[in-house]
Amino acid sequence: MDASESTTEEGEPEPRAPHRRGRRRWAMDTRPLRRPAYRRLWVSTIVTAVGSQLTAVAVPKQIYDITGSSAWVGAASLAGLVPLIVFALWGGAIADIMDRRKLLLITNSGIAVTSLLFWLQAFLGLESVGALMLLLAVQQAFWGLNAPARTASIARLVPEDELPAAGALGSTVMQTGQVAGPLLAGALIPVIGLPELYLIDALALCVTVWAVYRLPALPPLAGSAVRRAGVKEIAAGFRYISGHTVLLLSFLADIIAMVLGMPRALFPQLASQTYAPYGEGLALGLLFAAIPIGAVLGGLFSGTFSRARRHGWMVIGAVVAWGVAIAGFGLSRNLWVAVAFLALAGVADMVSMVFRGAILLSAATDEMRGRMQGVFTVVVAGGPRLADVLHGTAGSAFGPRTAVAGGGLLVVVTMLVLAASVPALRRYRV
Repeated sequence: MDASESTTEEGEPEPRAPHRRGRRRWAMDTRPLRRPAYRRLWVSTIVTAVGSQLTAVAVPKQIYDITGSSAWVGAASLAGLVPLIVFALWGGAIADIMDRRKLLLITNSGIAVTSLLFWLQAFLGLESVGALMLLLAVQQAFWGLNAPARTASIARLVPEDELPAAGALGSTVMQTGQVAGPLLAGALIPVIGLPELYLIDALALCVTVWAVYRLPALPPLAGSAVRRAGVKEIAAGFRYISGHTVLLLSFLADIIAMVLGMPRALFPQLASQTYAPYGEGLALGLLFAAIPIGAVLGGLFSGTFSRARRHGWMVIGAVVAWGVAIAGFGLSRNLWVAVAFLALAGVADMVSMVFRGAILLSAATDEMRGRMQGVFTVVVAGGPRLADVLHGTAGSAFGPRTAVAGGGLLVVVTMLVLAASVPALRRYRV
C-alpha cells in the first residue's frame, strides 16, 4: 500500500486533517499520529531514544572506571563507529529486499539481547574492556541494520505531504532523548548503580519489539527488481545518488553543515578558557545541551514550517541559518549569548533534518529508500566525528573562537555557492 492510499486499521480511507488555525498552526504538526501504524513506530522511537542514551552513558563510564583513561573511551567510540558504518550500508540494501517490519523485529531483538549482555557482564563484575568493546561493536552493527529500515518505513505509513511532520515528530523525540537520557543516567547511577542502566534499556527495548510487532507487513512493493543485498546493490545505491542531483545535494548540505560547522570538540576548551568565570562545569554542560534543546524547541513549534512545499529552499535556508548561528556563537564572550546562538543553531538543525529526510523519502523510489537511509545514517554518524578532528586541529592552530566563527562563515559561503551553482535543490518542491 502506498502512503497516498493510507487507511485506518478497519480498512477505511484515512481522512485528511483540516488545516489548523490560530495558535495551533504554530505547534507541532501531529497529523501523522492519527495513523495507527505510524503511531506505533513513533512510540517505539520514544522508548529507544531515552533507553539508548542510558547505555550510551553507561559504556564510557564503565570503561573509564576500569581503565582511568579517556584514550580507552575514545577507542571504544571508534570500535562502535566502524561496524555502524559497514552495517548501515549493508542494512540499507537488506531493507530494500525484505519485509522491513521483519528486519526491525530481528534487529530490535538483537539490540535488546546485547543490552542484556551488557547488564550481565556488569552484574558479574568482569571488568573487561575487550568484552565491552565487542558488545559495543555488536550493538552498533544491529543499530546500523535497524536505522535504514526504520526510517524507510515511514514513507509507507504516512502520505507524502505529511513526511515533514513525521520527520519533525521523530527528530524531536530523538533530540529529547539526548537531553533527558544523560540527565536520567546521571541521576540514577548513584541510586541504583551502573549495571541497572543496561537492564532498564533491555526491558524498555521489549516495548519497542512489541510496538514493531504490531506494525503491518512492509514487504518490497510489487515489481521491485532488487533480489540481493551485496556489494553490487550497495554500489547501485551510490550510483543512484550520483544520478539524482537533489539527493546528492541533500547529503552535501548535511556534510557542509556538520563537518565545517559542528564545534563540539572545542566545547571543553571554551568552557575552561572563554567561559571559565561562569564556572567550567556549568559552562560545559550548557554548551553540550544547547543544540539539542534548540532542536527540541524547533520540533515543538514545527507547525510553523512543516507544511512548506519548497523543501529545497528550506534546506538551503536552514543550513545558512546554522552557519550564521555558529559564527555568532564563536564571536560570543558572554555564556548566555553563546548558549542562545547554539540553541538557534539547534532550531536550524531541526529544520534541516526534517526537510532533508523528507527529500530522501519522497525523491527516491521505494526499492531505493533503504539504501538511501543507509547512506544517510553513515553521513549523520561520520560527519560530526570528522568535524571533531577538523575543529580540534583548527582550534589548536588559530584559537577556539576563531575556529568556530570561521567554520560558521565557511558553512554560509559554501552552502550559498552550492545553491547558486547547482539549481536542482532550489527548484525541488513537493
